[in-house]
Amino acid sequence: MKISRSNVAFGAIALALLAAGTGIPALGQDRQDRQDAPESLLPPGFGEPDTTPPAPQPTRAPNPAPRPAIVQPIPASPSQSAETGGESPAPQPTPTLSTVDYSRYELPEFARRSTARVGTVAYGNPPFAHDSFGRSNGRYLQILMRRLDAPIASRWLSIALRRALMSRIDTPQGISGADFTAERAWLLLRMGESVAARLLVQSVDTEDYSPWLMQTGMQVALANGDPAAVCPYADRGAETLPARGWVLAQAMCAGLVGKSKRAEELVQQGTRRGSRNDIDTLLAEKVIATGASGARAVTIEWNSVNRLTTWRYGLAMAGNVEIPDRLMQGVRPQLRYWYALSPRPDPGLRVADAELAAANGVFSNAGLVDLYGEIAANDDGNSAELATARDLRTAYAAARAADRVTAMRSLWEAPGDSRRHYARLILTARAAGRLPASSDLSEDADLLIASMLSTGLTQQAQAWESVVARGTNGWAMLTLADMTPGARISYSDADSYRANFDRRRAQLFFAGLAGLGRLEDNDAQRMASALDVPIGASNLWTQEIDAAGRRGDAGTVVLLSALAMQTYRWSQVQPEALFHIVAALRAAGMENYARMIAVEAITRA
Repeated sequence: MKISRSNVAFGAIALALLAAGTGIPALGQDRQDRQDAPESLLPPGFGEPDTTPPAPQPTRAPNPAPRPAIVQPIPASPSQSAETGGESPAPQPTPTLSTVDYSRYELPEFARRSTARVGTVAYGNPPFAHDSFGRSNGRYLQILMRRLDAPIASRWLSIALRRALMSRIDTPQGISGADFTAERAWLLLRMGESVAARLLVQSVDTEDYSPWLMQTGMQVALANGDPAAVCPYADRGAETLPARGWVLAQAMCAGLVGKSKRAEELVQQGTRRGSRNDIDTLLAEKVIATGASGARAVTIEWNSVNRLTTWRYGLAMAGNVEIPDRLMQGVRPQLRYWYALSPRPDPGLRVADAELAAANGVFSNAGLVDLYGEIAANDDGNSAELATARDLRTAYAAARAADRVTAMRSLWEAPGDSRRHYARLILTARAAGRLPASSDLSEDADLLIASMLSTGLTQQAQAWESVVARGTNGWAMLTLADMTPGARISYSDADSYRANFDRRRAQLFFAGLAGLGRLEDNDAQRMASALDVPIGASNLWTQEIDAAGRRGDAGTVVLLSALAMQTYRWSQVQPEALFHIVAALRAAGMENYARMIAVEAITRA
C-alpha cells in the first residue's frame, strides 16, 4: 500500500538514490501528479531559465550531478551571450616602486574559512549538529533539495528545515562545499527565507565561490534588494558566466562607488545592439544613479511590463521604486515572503504578506507584533491595518481579561481564509500566554491554547489543562504537547476525541499520538484499523525516513519530512505520512518539533 501524498517524495528519493549509485529502482510517480506542484524549479514570475548552466566543480567526486536550470537576471541575446568584457584598457607602465602582490593580504590565512563545514547561527535559533546529515551522499541530498517544492504545509517543519539548512554542517562526500552551500541557499530562497539565504551565502569566502554559488548569490542578492552584495564577485561572474545581467551588475557596482564613466561604459556594453530603454536596463541605471555622480535621471514606467522577474523585483527594491499591485498579484508566495522581510516598504504595505509568511514559519510572533506596533505609531488614519493594531494593543493591555479575549476574538474572526486565521493565532500568542487560566474563559479556551501553542508556549498552555474537558480540541492539543516523559493515554480517552470530531481530524490526532508513542502498541493497532490509517505500510520514503530517524540524522529526517509535505494545504497531508514524520523526528532527538507539528496538524485540519 502506498502513501498517496508521498508519491513525489519517494520519486525524488529513488532518483537521488540512483544518482548516489545505490541501484534502487525508482518507485515514485511523476511530480505532475501533484495538484499544486509548480511547473519548473522556479515558479512563474521569477524570470527565464538559463539553459546552459556552468559545469560543476566538485572537490571530492569526479562526476557530480548536473546543475539545474537557474533563472538568470536578464536573458542574454545570442549576440550578447559571448561578451565577457569591454575593450582592452590602454597599457599601463610597469610599477617600479614595488612588485608585491597586495591582494594576498586582503584576507589573512588565519581568517580564511574552510568549506568543509559551512553555515551560520541566527540569534535565538539553536543550531543543528555538524553531522546532522550523517553519512548521506552529497548527490543524494542535492537531488532531494532540488526536488523539494516549497513552501511546505507545516510552519513548524519549515522552521526546522530553515535551521537545518542554516546551521554549520559538514559538507558531505560527492559535492564541493561551495556547491552544497549553493543548494542549501537555493532551497532557502524557494522557501521565502531570503535573509537566511543571505547569511548562508556570506558564510563562504568569495574567493571560494563556484559558478553555481555565484549564480545563487546573485539570486539571493536580488531577493534581498541588495545588488551591492554581488560586487565582490561581479567581475568573476562576468568572466565565468557570460550574460548581460552580470555586465549590468558590474555597471551597478561601478556606479555605487562613484565611477560614473566606467558604469556608463559597462551599460553600453550590456545594451550593445539592443535597446537601452527596456525596463531591466532602466532599473539597473536607477541603482547606478544612487551612487554615481552625473548619472542621467531615470524614470521607471511599468505600463508595458506584464510580469515581475527576480531582477525587476530586486532592483526596484534597491532603487526604492514602487511596484504596481497588478504585478505583485501574479507572483508565487516566495516573493511575497521576501517582500515581507524587506525593511524598505511601508509597514502597512507589508503586513498582509507578513501574516502569510508567519503561517509558513518565515515571520515570527515578535516580528508581527513589532510590525503592527510600527503601524500604530505612524498611522494616524482609519485603515484596516490600524484597526488591527489597536485590537492587538487591547489584547495585550486591557485591564479586564474578558476585554482582552474579546479583542483577540475579533482578530481571529477577521481573516477570510485558514492561513490568515492561523497567522492571527500566531499574532496573539503572547497575549494569550499572559492570561490567567480561568473557567470564566472556557468558551474560548480551545483557541487560546491553539494560539499559545502556535509559537511553542507550552508551559503557559498547560496551565489550562484543568479548564478544558476531555475529548475537546483544547484537550487534544494539550495531550499532544505534553512534555511529561513516557506520557500515555488510554484507548477510551483517544476515542473520546473521535466521537466529537470528523474522521479527518481524528485520523491526524491518532497519527500524532502514535508517532509520539502515547498509545500502547495494541491500542495503536486497534485504532489504526478503526480509522483506516495504515501506519504499518512500507515504501521507499517510509524506509528512508525511518532509517534516518534510527540513525539520529536530524537534518536528513527534516529534509525527508518536507518532501512529504509539498503542499500549501494541510488537507493534502496524509495521516500515515504525519505518523512517520512525528516518529522519525522523535527518534532523531527532536521531540519538541514532533510535538508542535502534531499539534499544528489538528489546529489547521
